[in-house]
Amino acid sequence: MSAPGTSVPFYDVNASQADAAADVEAAVARVLRSGWYVLGPECEAFEAEFARACGVRHCVGVGQGLDALRLSLTALGIGPGDEVIVPAMTFVATWLAVSQAGALPVPCDVDPSTGLIDADAVAAAVTPATAAVMPVHLYGQPADMTALRAVTDRHGLALVEDAAQAHLASIGPTRCGAFGAAAGFSFYPGKNLGALGDAGAVTTDDDALAASLRKLRNYGSAERYRHDTVGMNSRLDEVQAAVLRAKLPHLERWTARRAALAARYTAGLADAVEPLQVIAGRRHAWHLYVVRVGDPDGLARELAAGGVGTLRHYPVPPHRSGAYAATHGHLRFPGADALASSCLSLPFGPAVDAATADRVVGAVRAARHASPMGASAR
Repeated sequence: MSAPGTSVPFYDVNASQADAAADVEAAVARVLRSGWYVLGPECEAFEAEFARACGVRHCVGVGQGLDALRLSLTALGIGPGDEVIVPAMTFVATWLAVSQAGALPVPCDVDPSTGLIDADAVAAAVTPATAAVMPVHLYGQPADMTALRAVTDRHGLALVEDAAQAHLASIGPTRCGAFGAAAGFSFYPGKNLGALGDAGAVTTDDDALAASLRKLRNYGSAERYRHDTVGMNSRLDEVQAAVLRAKLPHLERWTARRAALAARYTAGLADAVEPLQVIAGRRHAWHLYVVRVGDPDGLARELAAGGVGTLRHYPVPPHRSGAYAATHGHLRFPGADALASSCLSLPFGPAVDAATADRVVGAVRAARHASPMGASAR
């Protein structure tokens, strides 16, 4: 919450989760008293609770969201010589997970009005080397899982969700995390469900896959000093698991607040900027509220001068980054480039009250009408 004349931060992590603070402090104290800090009862309990929240049988806690995606691919047997289809517009971790598994990321364009991967482009990109499709529920809105599942089923491919921004998002009764063979979640502190540091999880309904993931995250071992495969150390520690357990009962209420804030922004900004399209029949988790404008950096500067913080998610799509310049820099994705060049994220989170939201709306409208910052991003 921000009073008139004070700064409006892009995201205030403490304020956004203040109503869970006492629960979090009690959870941390409980772990400190227990003397058990890795792969203990808090992790087991959170895994069971988050699996229920996603509507799946298994949740496997890991060190962070990137590992959740990478280990999902490895557990599925995907590696060197394989291709994994990914969106051209996403945080780079989606691509890094594929590269770290030893496979090749094959980007497909997105719809710039939503940021979501184009299922027709995915179908056209399938080759004999394709092993999986990894859609991203960008900014919290589910991708078209029905169309994507049709592609993967037709070709016998694995469907792995990047659900890092999609806690409690759903299509009809099915929640993100339950559509594919596996789904990777991030619990980075700024996520809708955030830990006190890095943390992540994989959800799946596949018993054998869950068992493989539990080995892979723990040095390839299901039993002490017996290492059945080449694994790694990526374990959700007891402190982070306890914190996530404390916050999880608040998540539904926080998600509803996010949806109400998004509706208020959309109503107030409809003729000033271009909000991303919300698709009917899908529950948006509203991790971010992203608009498109002709000059996002110019608008960001004007808002900052008035005390309103913003960020850009993501101005450099992976194929234009230095990490992938040699292998993918020659490719062109008009939808991804259009969104990347026009996107701006407004202050967001469950702590942004109506008065603060109205201040942001007023600042955006004033900035847009005060100076020409480019035509519509459409």
